[in-house]
Amino acid sequence: MATMVETPPPPPPLKPNSLAAAAAEPPSPQGPWLWPRRPTIRLTSEFDSDSSIFFHKISCKFLDSLAKLKLSFQNNNDGEIFDPQLGFISKHLSLHYDLQNHNALIKGCFDVGSRLHFNAAHDVKAQQGEVAMVADLADPGYKFELSSVVPAAGFPKATLKFPLGEISLEEKEEEEEVKKTLSISGILQNQILNGVFSAQFKDDDLKLRYLYKDEQMSFIPSISLPSSAISFAFKRRFGPSDKLSYWYNLDSNYWSTVYKHTVGKEYKFKAGYDSEVRLGWASLWVGDEEGTAKSAPMKMKVQFMLQVPQDDVHSSALMFRVKKRWDV
Repeated sequence: MATMVETPPPPPPLKPNSLAAAAAEPPSPQGPWLWPRRPTIRLTSEFDSDSSIFFHKISCKFLDSLAKLKLSFQNNNDGEIFDPQLGFISKHLSLHYDLQNHNALIKGCFDVGSRLHFNAAHDVKAQQGEVAMVADLADPGYKFELSSVVPAAGFPKATLKFPLGEISLEEKEEEEEVKKTLSISGILQNQILNGVFSAQFKDDDLKLRYLYKDEQMSFIPSISLPSSAISFAFKRRFGPSDKLSYWYNLDSNYWSTVYKHTVGKEYKFKAGYDSEVRLGWASLWVGDEEGTAKSAPMKMKVQFMLQVPQDDVHSSALMFRVKKRWDV
């Protein structure tokens, strides 16, 4: 008896618009014909009326922001260009080339494991450099660093950093004698009462400082030994937008004061007086003083400053500084 072989059913017919729809589909973004997107070019220009100098910086990131290329230069009112610098910056290697002096500064860093870090810098024209090794110790907050100039002129500088400060030991040359001696320096700090006490020392010099700070007031007395020079700073906040600072040096009787008023982060007014140079001044910032032009309104920062000498009011000067960024 013959067996019958089943045949699969025929495929369903194509819809009339299926071919047109397939032809109208855009090519896949992963296709080999896709061109890489051009990196954004950032242009920053700054002008200082005091020096009448323009400063320009052109930079762009490429390789998915793994590296940055930067060109900077200055020019005066006559159009003369000077101090051109070309830089290549990445995470582990940076190269800064001085086009005017034909000199290069090379910096590099790499890690060995998670606790050992190496840094190096080399000035090609001066044939000098510096190498450093930083080791993260087992306990958090503890680091040990060895650094030396190249070519080496003696023992490397050793620094131990810990939560309460740091101590450094290095070799130095005496000015009057040829022999070399060891120099020790560092800073120690600790919480005492409601403030922080710190001691900064280097060889025979010692500076003691205490910082008391709460939500409204800061008081900072300090004394330097063996000169016994005493000074103190007092800061008082009258609200979220107003602050008054005062510094006084008992050794020289010089003092200075600064009043600051802010409106958000974009506007800041400051006025002050310095008795050492006998100068009064006032300054107005449009844009965050400590921030970059990127975060400022219209990516532009402007500062106006008025300086009034106490001994010659007629020689008062009004200066301004403008910084603007464009993204192309």
